[in-house]
Parts: sequence; structure tokens; C-alpha cells
Amino acid sequence: MKLRNSRVRIFVLIGILFLSTSFAYAETAEECLSYGIAYHQQDNLPQAISYYTKAIEINPDYAAAYSNRGLAYHQQGNLPQAISDYTKAIEINPNYAEAYSNRGFAYHQQGDLSHAISDCTKAIEINPDYAAAYSNRGLAYHQQGNLPQAISEYTKAIEINPNYAEAYSNRGASHAKQGDFAQAVSDYTKAIEINPNYADAYDNRGNAYADQGDFAQAISDYTKAIEINPNFVNAYNDRGFTHYIQGDFAQAVSDYTKAIEINPNLANAYNDRGFIYYIQGDLPRAISDCTKAIGINPNYADAYDNRGNAYSMAKEYDKAWADVHKAEELGLVVKPGFLGALKKGSGRDK
Repeated sequence: MKLRNSRVRIFVLIGILFLSTSFAYAETAEECLSYGIAYHQQDNLPQAISYYTKAIEINPDYAAAYSNRGLAYHQQGNLPQAISDYTKAIEINPNYAEAYSNRGFAYHQQGDLSHAISDCTKAIEINPDYAAAYSNRGLAYHQQGNLPQAISEYTKAIEINPNYAEAYSNRGASHAKQGDFAQAVSDYTKAIEINPNYADAYDNRGNAYADQGDFAQAISDYTKAIEINPNFVNAYNDRGFTHYIQGDFAQAVSDYTKAIEINPNLANAYNDRGFIYYIQGDLPRAISDCTKAIGINPNYADAYDNRGNAYSMAKEYDKAWADVHKAEELGLVVKPGFLGALKKGSGRDK
């Protein structure tokens, strides 16, 4: 189940901004910040960073410029630089709740959950009605496995902001991880009511329906997610798996292939597609896909196991045994039926 993250906030000092050719003539730190925000709102992150940096050069104590530049780096995936900028903003303004919450979210993405919880807690101490900080803290608790506390945090965020679609979706993920798929569906549905173009919520609701065995509804939700975002790799991957469960191998292969086109490093899509080729008796393609999955993730035990099955069927027993041994080394318990068939076919015990 994929957990979708709460959005970090842009600290906007002015109202709606309009782009103009006068950008090049920005002279004050405030003007540079304003232009940076305008570019940021257009998703032009390099240009936004350029103007935030110019604002900082003019005013080295401009906390908002550091925080916003941190957010831009954050959205680029440069977490160390984002954390550095959020930290500088906090040093300048120790009561900067947004910077604490955003830094907490970055720590969460790095897997530093204790610092994530600490920062979100500080943001809440500064602003007890800060819904995003509760939601971000919920993400960290979810990743820690403390699902009841995560649900409590999301619920508090929703109490503060009843239209907080991400909090509903994240709470749905925690309910799903607890096995309460009915409540998960309810939360995802509420998120979709608030934001009908929330592709992640459709995908997650599809997973919850699939977990309940309602594969038709799951496929419908995955398809809707793809309509909203035609490059939504997870939705293609999830729909492919659901088609496989239903025995529609051709459609499953089609979806996995599309997922791989979007993300050529998606190891599980190669592995799953390879397993379908194995079932269909297309051993060269099965071996090729599993080999590709292993190339992406050398510790992918299932891929070694699947390739071992294909090698065994192809009567390449030495290679099959090598893959069995590697899968077992990685902690996978190889199915006795496969081991029995391999022993019989190869005429050896290991």
C-alpha cells in the first residue's frame, strides 16, 4: 500500500502574483521573494531558487527566503539542501512553524523519524492549530508502525481542517495497514469528494478494494487515476497486478510494460511481468525480465526464485540451482514443490 505524503507549504507574504517582464529589475529582497514565489507557483523551481537566493544575498537574515528556497529544493528531491535551508530559517526565526513542519517532513522522507516527530511537535507547540504539522507527524508515526497514533494525528488535522484531502487519504492508508479496508475506502472516498482529481486517492482506494476482493472496482479506480495522471506508474503497476489476479495475463503484461516505459528502473514490474511470461511458457522473456529485475535490485529474492523456476523449466539446472541458493541466502523459503521438481529434473539434491 502506498502512503501519499502531506504537502509542504509555500510561505507566501503577498497575495496572488502575476508574472511580468519586470522580473529582471527586482532590486529589494521583498521583490525577489515575490518573484521567486510567482515562479514557484508556476513550478519553475530553478528560477524560483534563483530569486530566493538573490533575496538572501540582499538580506542574509530573510527567514522566509530560506524557507521557500528550502521548499523548492525539497520539491526537487534535494533533501540535504532543503533541510539546511529550513534550519537556517529556524535559526533566524525560532518561531517559524512552517519551517519546522517542512523540515520534519524532509526528515521523514530521509527515514529520520525521531527528528521528524520532534520537528512537527515543535511546529504544533508554536501553532496548535497547524493541521499540516499534525498530518506530517502522522506520516512519521505511520512509518514507525504506530498506526493508532498516526490515525489520531490525521484525525486532529481533519478536525482543524475538514477539507484536508491529504489527511483523509493518509488516514485511509493507516486504516488499510491495520486491515480495516472498509474504513480505508471511506476515508479515500472522502478525499476524492474533496478533490475529485486526487489520483493518489483513487489508486489507494483501488488497493483497498483489491484487498477486499472487489477487483472490478479496484480496476475502475486505477483506471480513473490513470485518466487523471497518464504517467502514474503506480496505478499501471497496481492495475497490472489486479489483472494478473483475475487471470487476464495479456492486460497485465500491457500494464506492466507501460509502467516500465514510464519508469525503466521498476524492478517489481519486470519481475511480475517475467512471472507471467513463465506461466505462459515464454521462458526466454521470463528469464530476461527477471534478470533485469535483479540488475536493478541485486537483493530481489523473488526475482531469483522466479528466474530459477524458468531455468528449471528450460532444463538449465545449474543456473536454476544457483538462483535457488541465492534466493535462500536472501532469506526466501523456496517452495517445496519447486525444490522437489528441480531435484528430480536435475538428478541432484542441491
